[in-house]
Amino acid sequence: MRIGKVSAILVVLMFAATSAMAGGFRLPEAGAKAMGMGFAFTAQADDPSAIYFNPAGIIQLEGQNLKFGVTYVKENGGTFTGTTPITVSTSVTETQKDLDFFVPNLFWTRQASPDFAYGVGIFAPFGLGQEYENRAASIFRSQITKIDLMTLVVNPTVAWRVNEVFTLGVGIDFMYGKATLEKAGVLNAGVGPLNIFQLDLDGDGTAWGYNFGALIEPTKSVQIGIAYRSPFRLKIKDGDVDLFNISTVPLPPLGGASPAQIFGGTTFSTKGSTTINMPATLDLGVAYILDRLTLEVDASWTFWSSYKELNIDIKNNTALLPDSQSAKNWNDVVGIYVGGEYRVTDPLALRLGFRYDPTPVPAETMGPELPDADKLYYCAGLGYKLSNWTFDLAYMYVDKKDRTVDNQIDLPPGGPYGTGFNGTWTGDAHLVALDIGYKF
Repeated sequence: MRIGKVSAILVVLMFAATSAMAGGFRLPEAGAKAMGMGFAFTAQADDPSAIYFNPAGIIQLEGQNLKFGVTYVKENGGTFTGTTPITVSTSVTETQKDLDFFVPNLFWTRQASPDFAYGVGIFAPFGLGQEYENRAASIFRSQITKIDLMTLVVNPTVAWRVNEVFTLGVGIDFMYGKATLEKAGVLNAGVGPLNIFQLDLDGDGTAWGYNFGALIEPTKSVQIGIAYRSPFRLKIKDGDVDLFNISTVPLPPLGGASPAQIFGGTTFSTKGSTTINMPATLDLGVAYILDRLTLEVDASWTFWSSYKELNIDIKNNTALLPDSQSAKNWNDVVGIYVGGEYRVTDPLALRLGFRYDPTPVPAETMGPELPDADKLYYCAGLGYKLSNWTFDLAYMYVDKKDRTVDNQIDLPPGGPYGTGFNGTWTGDAHLVALDIGYKF
């Protein structure tokens, strides 16, 4: 299923995302209030972003509530020091491009009665963005020089208060996703790396899922939240695969023919298909409310073990443009989030948060498309109410721990280069989120 070209361009501009987020390519940036508390929000879930964090929470919102916002992400390009199959045993340093992203969100809720509420949310739960400085000369160009994975979910939701203690919320999730990939075809022709073409892959697809949550209030000072979101299987069919700058140099490994002769010219186009398995998530939170102070601790499971492989099926493939099979074998992980809010006055609230997210990416399969590592997040924020309006502002610093990996595979001369790298990655990011809400 495809959407119109104009809509696709808007999605690319609005929902481009980055690997500076949670472990892997999960994005929890769906609300500034939650960000200010380190995303420890599953048990509170007391603003319209509850549709994302815990749908049962919308039962707490009287009347109609609209909330919209954006998170600005400044990802400082990660720096690699080490070797790749192209450099063989020569250690070098390369830094990714600094990237700027905007991740928006939009939520609307309505309380039809004290025991029933409904609403809809639009957000980006997964995303990935990396780009290297020079696609023709990068030490990673035979593996990847740019990748963007962008998702958009529309999530209608209902919540029902079963009794004074227990509330249940459920929703249906429709996902639109778009993937872009750039790399070079590089041959080890015995005289060093030779670029034989540049490749662009661009495709989109859809997926369906569901989510549910529960809010338990055993006392006035304790709230317990549980939220589950199902996995997505994003199927990208017949994406565009375009080759250009195809070399016209005759090569001995090709029997004296040139790549342009094999492809029938200096440009070539075909189709490619793939399926991206995005994980289920489970969040459990406990909040303690004491007068003006609220404290919460969350545990967040991401079931990345569903991401076992990423295969790309190339239509009309050749020996120079084969199908791609890439093992991933990611691990399930549990993140820990801690946060608090102090309501200084009725309109003003101050927030602090901290979170720890371990990486799901094993060293054996880590690649330059996502050089992931364990991350520490330091968060602060504030909220202000003015009549029917609410304003939430948050800042988050992402400390991505240094990671050293030795998984380089070198192949003999005469064919393509191998995969992986031997070396150390560093990197960090800054995020600022602003949400504006209005109660009707």
